[in-house]
Amino acid sequence: MKSIVKIIQSLLLISVLLGVALAGCAPQPTTQAAPPTALPTEKPTEAPTAVPTAVPPTNTPTTAPTAEPTTEPTAEATATPSVLSSEEGSITIWVNAERAPIMEAAGKEFQAKYNVPVRIQTMGFNDVRSNFEIAAPAGNGPDIIAGAHDWIGSLYASGLLADIDLGDKVSSFNPTGIKAFTYDGHLVGMPYQVESVALYYNKDLVPTPPTTWKATKDTIKSLLDAGKVDQGIAFVGGDFYGHYAVMTGFGGYAFGLDANGSYDPKQVGFDSPGSIKAMTELDSMIKAGLLHDGVTYDVAKDLFLKGRLAMWINGPWEMDNIRKSGLHYGIAVIPNMEQAARPFVGVQGFMINKFSKNLLLAQSFLTEFVASDEVMMNLYKAQFGIPAWNNTAQQANDPDIATFAAAVAQGDPMPAIPAMGAVWSAANNAFSLLYQQKDTPEKIMKDAAEAIRSQIK
Repeated sequence: MKSIVKIIQSLLLISVLLGVALAGCAPQPTTQAAPPTALPTEKPTEAPTAVPTAVPPTNTPTTAPTAEPTTEPTAEATATPSVLSSEEGSITIWVNAERAPIMEAAGKEFQAKYNVPVRIQTMGFNDVRSNFEIAAPAGNGPDIIAGAHDWIGSLYASGLLADIDLGDKVSSFNPTGIKAFTYDGHLVGMPYQVESVALYYNKDLVPTPPTTWKATKDTIKSLLDAGKVDQGIAFVGGDFYGHYAVMTGFGGYAFGLDANGSYDPKQVGFDSPGSIKAMTELDSMIKAGLLHDGVTYDVAKDLFLKGRLAMWINGPWEMDNIRKSGLHYGIAVIPNMEQAARPFVGVQGFMINKFSKNLLLAQSFLTEFVASDEVMMNLYKAQFGIPAWNNTAQQANDPDIATFAAAVAQGDPMPAIPAMGAVWSAANNAFSLLYQQKDTPEKIMKDAAEAIRSQIK
């Protein structure tokens, strides 16, 4: 009897292997590699106290609105004793609660076709990462995780992620999402959602959104002079993440690119002419009373919903609240400055554990059953965001999604390199000093660049 079972299992595996091979997307198994002997020690690429990534439970960025992108674990994390781990002959997935039912449904279809069960472990979005970093090196991780692209710098560098081959389906995804999940020339994630900031505006105060930064400043001044608003414009927060689009709009950047188009940690751009010019522009707006210190995320949200803030640079995570408020709003891409403003782009997707006992099955599940119109649409409906699956974005037929998609298209994927972990503290401190008018823009940015380079070393 046991021999018969083994023959059936072998036939099943052969059929899956052939299916994957024919699809042109089967990576070579790497399970012979020994797991790392220690947990990753590099600082994660996310913001230390944070903001976007991720699926904040209350409509925050995948990277985070009250601070910065992709939140970093805030406490010593220990893997939950009851976590499900990879077991030969089944697929185990760690995913957040909002998307778990969709993955369960896809898993049932996979089991019906291949007789391979799919087990779902539900946990908080950022708990997925903290538990994975501990469990995976010890061989106790799942086969697949759902997470943010800016996790991959530390996870891939630590040898915890397998390559993913999407074959012909790669063209079905938002190209920025694919770019974000590509690390050192390797695609290590399959995106399902993208996001960036854009310009929310109150149509009762600003009937037509400004298309240039000069027009934006003129509109702010006019509204303030008339006493129609308490603030003309506000950003996601008073930090680096919230203002990155302004840096790029004046020619600044966080990291330069190497010959392959990848972020180069040796090219820190905070003291570049463009970055200093951007800070000088913000400094002049502060001195002119067009921007103010202390406008936190919550303060800006309250003012905008009450009609006392005309424009708010923020992301899709706030969309539900604004729609429910009944505010007469509009959304536009961020106005051009000296060049097009390129906001940070955050991406969420699925990654495969390099030490999975079912590498080919995991690959087949993602490429055959998740990368489909039905599942991608259900993922979009489960939690509002900008779909990374092109057909879903089109079928949604939502002008707000179309505008955010345009913002994503001109944005920069948030650097996933480990060196990004050296940025947040110094960069946020720089914007705090600027708003508090503690020093000149040039001195602030040169000090920030020096601090970042020192920490990277």
